[in-house]
Amino acid sequence: MKIGIIKELRPGEKRVAVTPQVAKDFIARGFEVVAEHHAGLDSHFQDKDYEEAGVKITDKASVFREADIIVKVNPPAEDDLPYFREGQIFIGLLFPYNNTELIKQMAEKKITAFAMELIPRISRAQNMDVLSSQSNLAGYKAVIIGADALEKIFPLMMTAAGTIRPARVLIYGVGVAGLQAIATAKRLGAVVEATDIRPETKEEAESLGAKFLQVEADTKDVSEGGYAKEASEEFLRKQRELVDNSLFQADLVITTALVMGRKAPRLITEEQIKQMKHGAVIVDMAVEQGGNVELSQPDKIIEKHGVKIIGKTNLPSLLAVNASELYAKNMFNFVTFLVKDGQLNIDKEDEIIEGTLVIENGNILKS
Repeated sequence: MKIGIIKELRPGEKRVAVTPQVAKDFIARGFEVVAEHHAGLDSHFQDKDYEEAGVKITDKASVFREADIIVKVNPPAEDDLPYFREGQIFIGLLFPYNNTELIKQMAEKKITAFAMELIPRISRAQNMDVLSSQSNLAGYKAVIIGADALEKIFPLMMTAAGTIRPARVLIYGVGVAGLQAIATAKRLGAVVEATDIRPETKEEAESLGAKFLQVEADTKDVSEGGYAKEASEEFLRKQRELVDNSLFQADLVITTALVMGRKAPRLITEEQIKQMKHGAVIVDMAVEQGGNVELSQPDKIIEKHGVKIIGKTNLPSLLAVNASELYAKNMFNFVTFLVKDGQLNIDKEDEIIEGTLVIENGNILKS
């Protein structure tokens, strides 16, 4: 089968779905690979790097015409849709529940499409889990962005002129991004606290050196498939009361909380921001899904009540080299799982395939 790599058209997107090294791995497995001119240039992978790996470089129309499988990071752009042909396979991020019109348009082309973000969080799918690989990098970058915006240093520093106390960092959400944020803030020397609706995350947070702020839940059934479930208003009120003291003392706050398939929960209100330290910084990692912070806006820095509120979307793209490397390896593992002996193997009894299959030969399965 032939794999086609096309250039990402989302504004600000620098990642590529398959790197030259992973293309070489595909070719070693018997695949052919064709790529659009400059598909990986924003990730600093040049056409010559792909050609040296055995990839054919050509124009977009030729990629779509020749490839059996089209791979991308983001959902197809409007300009991509006319090129699809019947029977083609698309693999990438799709977010079908938020992109119903796009899914309809793709289905009209009678293609088969898999959504990488819907890979279940089970042990045998860990090496395909793009949300984890990308969130890991995003958690790191969020701390770096916050540290850059904060007008003080992170570590304890003892000087002849006096002692500088370490910065205090509070992290909402102890998933993959939150854990990496904890680890990064600790490495930089901050005092770190963290909170999460899921009590099972306490041990992980503490193992990285964070103090865990735990709300007693009315039920243990607060997570599903590795993600937090939507919390009740009563629970969120209790969480705010518990965390307020740490929030008002924090120098940097990072919010990572997402609920699968729903708008991000509101964790910090404007009233709370008014009581935060003057000069504090908030990085809202959930801003693209509606935001955890009342005043945050996508790709803007808002300064209000003496607090900087940073809403940066697509954080992994800011680390395009590493993000592309990890995404490409996830893609390789998924494609080689799907394709057996040169044939697409759609076993709907398999949890991974059932979870990710959005369109099958033009029939919409998830939207």
